[in-house]
Formats: sequence, C-alpha cells, structure tokens
Amino acid sequence: MYLYDQYDQRIVDERVNQFRQQTTRYLEGELSDAEFLPLRLQNGLYVQRLAPMLRIAVPYGMLNSAQLRKLAHITRHYDKGYAHVSTRQNIQLNWPQLEEVPDILEELASVQMHAIQTSGNCIRNTTTDQFAGVAADEREDPRPWCELIRQWSTFHPEFAFLPRKFKIAVCASEEDRAAIHAHDIGVELLANAAGEYGFRVLAGGGLGRTPVIGAVVCDWLEKKHLLTYLEAILRVYNQHGRRDNKYKARIKILVKAMGVDAFREAVEREWEILRDGPSTLTEEAIARSKSFFTAPAYATLDGEASAQSLQARCAAEPIFGNWVLRNTKAHRVPGYRAVTISLKATGFAPGDVTDQQLELLADMADGFSFGELRTTHQQNMVLADVEESALYTLWQQLQAAGLATANIGYLTDIICCPGGDYCSLANAKSLPVAEAIQVRFEDFDYLYDLGPLELNISGCMNACGHHHIGHIGILGVDKKGAEFYQISLGGSQSKDAAIGKILGPSFSQEDVPEIVEKILATYVALREEEETFLQTYNRVGIAPFKEQVYAKTH
Repeated sequence: MYLYDQYDQRIVDERVNQFRQQTTRYLEGELSDAEFLPLRLQNGLYVQRLAPMLRIAVPYGMLNSAQLRKLAHITRHYDKGYAHVSTRQNIQLNWPQLEEVPDILEELASVQMHAIQTSGNCIRNTTTDQFAGVAADEREDPRPWCELIRQWSTFHPEFAFLPRKFKIAVCASEEDRAAIHAHDIGVELLANAAGEYGFRVLAGGGLGRTPVIGAVVCDWLEKKHLLTYLEAILRVYNQHGRRDNKYKARIKILVKAMGVDAFREAVEREWEILRDGPSTLTEEAIARSKSFFTAPAYATLDGEASAQSLQARCAAEPIFGNWVLRNTKAHRVPGYRAVTISLKATGFAPGDVTDQQLELLADMADGFSFGELRTTHQQNMVLADVEESALYTLWQQLQAAGLATANIGYLTDIICCPGGDYCSLANAKSLPVAEAIQVRFEDFDYLYDLGPLELNISGCMNACGHHHIGHIGILGVDKKGAEFYQISLGGSQSKDAAIGKILGPSFSQEDVPEIVEKILATYVALREEEETFLQTYNRVGIAPFKEQVYAKTH
C-alpha cells in the first residue's frame, strides 16, 4: 500500500493544525455556522441527527494493522466503541464530540490517515475492487491507478468547489466489483485489438434522486493520458454543471442535458488543451505508483496438494466447508485464498465493527495476511492473502469473534445506510428494516437455495445504500409524516448495470419482511433450473412479482 513521504506527512499535519484553529474559532463564536460549514465538510465532518459524524478516508479500501489498531483506539476513546464501513470503503464514526475532532485527526495523522475530501463538493475517495492485486480474473492491479488519481485529485485547487460531490471508481477485472457504471466517472482497464492495455472511460453515472447508468465517453485511452482526460471531464463539469439547484448539480444531469455526444465533444475540445500537458503520466510516475503495490513475500506452495488438503478438511467439517465456499475466493497465487469477513451478523447493524473486533482484525492481518486488510463496497472486510492451510485456524478465531457469518453475496449480506437512526437527511430508518429481514431469513439452507441475491436499503433518495442497483432495493420514504418503504426490483451493479424498477405503492415498516418473502416465493416458483434471481427477473419482468405482492387475500 502507499506510504507517505515527508511531504505527505507535513501536508496532513498542517491540515490538522489548521482545522484545530478553525474549530476553536467556531466554538468561541468567531466563525458562523455558514463559515464553518465548508471547512468542516472538507475535513469529513457532518452534523447528523444526534451527533457529529466523522468520515475517515480509506484510499481504495487499504488498511494496515497499525491503522486498524489506531481506529480501535479512536472508537474506544472518542466514540462509543464501534465504527461503520461505508459503501465508499471509508470508515465512519457516528458519535464524536465536535471539540475532540481535531484530536481524532491528529491521532489519524500519526498512522498516515486523514479525513480530507471525504465530504464537500470535491473529488471523493476513489474506490476499486476489494480483491485488487489478487483476483484471478484481473487484467492488471488497479490500485496504482487509484493512487495516481488520489494524488492528482487531493487539494486540486481547480476542483475544490465543484457544483456537487464527485466520485470515481476503477475496475480492472472481468467482473465489475467496483460498480463503475454508477459513478460520476467509471474507469475500466482493458485491452485493445493489438493487445495493449488502456482505459475505457464512462461519465454521468450516479444514483440519488435521479439514478443514471454512466455512458461511455471514451472507448480507448492510452494510460499516460488518464489524468489529463479526467481533468478535461472535470473542467467541462466545473464550467457547465448547475450551481443554482443542488438536486440538479451532479454531472449526470449535465450529461443528460447536453446529450452524450455533445458532452463527449466538449470534453475532447478541453482535452486538446490539456493533452500532453503537465498532468501527462510519465513512465517514471507510473512505475513509482506501481512500486507501492508489489506482491508480498508469498510462500512457494504446492497448489494442488493444498487444495486437496483443504477439500478434505471441508468435507470433515461441513460448517467450516460452507464458510470456505461462501466467504473465500480463488487467489492468483497457488495455495492462497482471499477471505471476506462478513459484517452482517443478525442483530448487528450492517457494516458496523467494534473496537475489539478491529483489534482482532489487526492481529489477524499480521498473522494471516501480511499485515494488510481491505474494506469493501459491500460494507465487509477482506484478508486478501491467506494460506489455505491457515484457513481453519482463521475461521475458528472469526467464529469466536462473531465474524464468521457465511452469507457473502446472499440475501442477508445487506448493503444499508445508517438511515434515520443517525442521518438528519433520512426519511426513514434503515437499520431496523435490515435486522427484520435478517431475522426473517435466518435459515441458511433457504438463503443458499435462493442463490446470489443483493438487497440494498437506503433511508432517503440520496441512495447511500445504493438501493437503485440492488436486485431488490428498499427506499425509505416520508408519507404524511410516517415512515414507509418503496421497493424496486431488477437493479444491477455489474457490467450489465441496470436501475431497478419500482414495484408499486410503498409499505409500512412491519410489512417489509413479508413483502420480501412474497417476492422471493414468486422467484422460486418462476425460476428455471440454475437461474439466479436477476436472471429470472430479466426473463419474466416485473409484472408477476407485482401481481403476487399486491394480490388481495380473502
């Protein structure tokens, strides 16, 4: 992972001191709420329903064990003993005291962490595949490119006050695990007809009030031009994006208003000015970024013998075998697997992790995965480099800590925003709905029979829970002061990206689990052999589901 040099550290330390002074002035009444607002936002600080919320940057989801231990310490001493993993792979604290936030930022800076640009109308944390660098279907490690984007975008003076927040995701694998079609800019690394690697660039994607699937604005881009082309897109957006209405300020609105072809032409005109300019990537710059993501000291293992030994252990202990099947993934290095640690145990808020669990995960990262851990877009965590011979010991430790729920990719692996329990923007609570669904569908045999199924929950139209691209999406809505929930079907965040269609009128909170059960029963009744939920939905459409859900009973 990227390590700070003396200049990085100085910049972050100076930002901490600057924000400490700004916070003191605000608390002493020298700064108004309006003056303090942009200052706190670009340091990741929100004012939520019950307390401030601090969003900590986790670039492309990478953490080392020292950072995990520091996060555990911070949650214990400055919060209520837990943190939350967001869909942008960041870490959020829900209960910090405003006057202590500069102290938290100072603690973070001591382990090369910060909260810079995790909020505000700027370029946010660049995200990517949680299996970057180890996935068998990967064309190239995307993390060096994420790091180049991070360095280019952090403190970029031209893009500090964009019309609205801006999100970039990078994918370099056959399977899209970064949801690039739902971002302001999506970058995909692929090969051209000559076998050369470059980028396909999408723009204008996004969820929220107006969900849109991103459009291709560049079919093929040489690697050296990545930053200049991104800069051209940002310039067009910065110049022409709406600032009079925050609900129409995202780049997706601009692309739709101009039309994709006209937007592409505007970007190309801007790029003619920037192309081959100072932001053009040199071979030295690319090599430097790649130097931070070299392979760890993998052992030379007999992959076939290791796989056979693991298979025998799985057969002897079916519960362990089930966890291996659901929560581990093939690795590009023989004898290793990537392990996804579920933060979706029933009775716990999806994505939450306690201080004690963070410390245990730090120990596990040191003991099993070269001192590193990743956060995921799905609000889980990953140990990317675990020897197959160590999986059983790791599983036992995870079980003891309540972190071995074998549900990755299934119904109860719910993506969920904090909702009305914390967020001042939410129309309805999200966490009780998630828990009710988890309780209703605790039968793992039933979950596995359903197959891969993504259920996402958002407490409002801002769509922090990405409900639009869930196979089943649940949205909290306000109905004359009461909390209700709208359900959509058929969303997808993969390369066949799609926005879900609204099923019909909304439901009360207590009705949601039963409605989900009716949807699933309809799927089971209609599916053909080996069909997933999404395949069945795409074949039969929404009508049969609507008919069953809204059928009157006598």
